[in-house]
Amino acid sequence: MTRAPLLLGEDLVLRHGRTDVVHGVSISLHPGEVTTLLGPNGSGKSTLLRSLARLHPPRAGDVRIAGEDGLRSTALLSAKGLARALTLFSQSRTSPQGLSVHDVVAFGRHPHRRRFSGLDAADRAAIDRAMALTGIDGFASRGVGELSGGEMQRVWLASCLAQDTDIVLLDEPTNHLDLRYQIETLDLVRELAEEHGTAVGIVLHDLDHAARIADRVVLLREGRIHAAGAVCDVLTSAHLSEVYGLPIDVHEDPADGRVRIEARGRRSARPVPAL
Repeated sequence: MTRAPLLLGEDLVLRHGRTDVVHGVSISLHPGEVTTLLGPNGSGKSTLLRSLARLHPPRAGDVRIAGEDGLRSTALLSAKGLARALTLFSQSRTSPQGLSVHDVVAFGRHPHRRRFSGLDAADRAAIDRAMALTGIDGFASRGVGELSGGEMQRVWLASCLAQDTDIVLLDEPTNHLDLRYQIETLDLVRELAEEHGTAVGIVLHDLDHAARIADRVVLLREGRIHAAGAVCDVLTSAHLSEVYGLPIDVHEDPADGRVRIEARGRRSARPVPAL
């Protein structure tokens, strides 16, 4: 049985300049579930995710969050109160100079700290856990100016996890990562949901990644929901081919039961050369 949502966007209309780019979309994030937002470039995925984090005010509709008294508008929360409830990993982060990896991860503890207070035992434990989960504990003392793009990506992800919230929003967290850390990040997302009961909303481009980790999928097209629901109901050849504008084959792998997705471009039938 699906539990009540922790975060709910209702009939959201979102605008860039004078142009509506998301049209009356509703979405809910539930504890212990991963909800994946998919769609082509310009479909409104990241804009919708940012609106859930109160970074893109809606022209119409509302975002509500669970609290002791039930769901209430996020507009009623202070910035620190919202930061204690949800965290957003976004693509638009700059690399601060003159700080260590540990310093940057510690930013995630700001909502939990009193003014002018230092890190307490709970803060240090959350920081250590976040660095261990993202595999960066081995270079905690390094300056962030020395890091590669992929390493910095993991540092910012660790900072978000150190915030220790019940709702985690992730905007393409596997970008710039090599294969190993892509898979480890996807496994971490599943761990957050399954072992910690976190409500996760994640924007992805890779359809196979979405099939690997999602409980629910919201497939967007031109700012509207084309299909939403379970992986097997949304990630179909018909839905994906229509939304992405090219033939896409979907089948279930008999070995593990996972959905496998293959886009058929103009040269997909080209013979594979012998090794």
